Amino acid sequence: MMVAEQLRVEQADFVAAVAGKLTDFLTTRQSIMTAISPDIDPIMGSISNLVTGGKRLRALMCYWGWRGAGGPASAQDIVTAGAALELFQAAALIHDDIIDRSDTRRGGPSVHRRFSQLHESQGWALDSERFGHAAAILAGDLCLSFSEEAFTDIGETAASGSRARLIFNLMRSEVMAGQYLDILEEVAGPVRDRAGAVSRAQSIIRFKSAKYSTEHPLALGGALGGASDELLRGYSAFALPLGEAFQLRDDVLGVFGDPVTTGKPAGDDLREGKRTVLVAFALDMATPEESAFIDSKLGSPELGGDDVAEIRRIIADCGALQATEVLIGEFGDAAYAALELLPLEDLPKTALRRLAEATVSRAA
Repeated sequence: MMVAEQLRVEQADFVAAVAGKLTDFLTTRQSIMTAISPDIDPIMGSISNLVTGGKRLRALMCYWGWRGAGGPASAQDIVTAGAALELFQAAALIHDDIIDRSDTRRGGPSVHRRFSQLHESQGWALDSERFGHAAAILAGDLCLSFSEEAFTDIGETAASGSRARLIFNLMRSEVMAGQYLDILEEVAGPVRDRAGAVSRAQSIIRFKSAKYSTEHPLALGGALGGASDELLRGYSAFALPLGEAFQLRDDVLGVFGDPVTTGKPAGDDLREGKRTVLVAFALDMATPEESAFIDSKLGSPELGGDDVAEIRRIIADCGALQATEVLIGEFGDAAYAALELLPLEDLPKTALRRLAEATVSRAA
């Protein structure tokens, strides 16, 4: 079988196995929750809905890290690890949407919005938005608990003190730290030294997204597969710049992306007040008047289409968009160069190259 065909079949089999594992796992937990009260069913439904579909980027990075280290195809341990990562990702998405006040996710209502709508449709008492946020926080916490349960199910190679456990724990801690730095920058950024805005924004994407999107999942799979320390260092050299390119591309799409493709309203990142690398470049490179305009509009939930269009114009005309694209290219080049140095067989190396290409050039 040609490498391309083997890759297609093996990757499809793994993605299907992860989906099946998630279904089985959540079905068993559903019965436990329903025994407590049928009223909890909407929480379980929201989790099931969120882990259905998606790019499975983190699970796939984990899988090819495993295969690159010599792990067998579609072994149960790596399928379980992939499911644990998807559950953690679901928790991060639920909480992130609350923090960012984002009403949509993948073209539909975000979890907190679904619960607000449930409140409204039932005619319940008190505030629907507050109920939606509270229910979604609990749904996200439950996802975190489920993720830990799933990862523990792997057994000895994921036990306390193992390399895989250390990576899994570090990944979760860094995401929370990065998330805090993100919300801190939203409120403190306007009064902080603008000269350091790009550096702060890069630190945020590194810990909030890049490490847990690519670097840690790849290393996690490698550790579970028995990778040497040298191979794990090589994985990081490839996956960290790839993750940074991934998040920078996400930031560009958050301002310039097509809502039909991204599933988010145009300019949603601007309404959420995200001080991304793209925005930091714009604040630094635009005229004082243009920078003041961006500062005055950033984070306004009432930001209209005309204001979004004007901020887009400023970002493009001042060179901030081009500077971000250059940075994406530099991170991508660094990732590809590191990939070529990895001592991998053709199949995992080809798989990682294709994941990298899809990540750097994606439109959604």
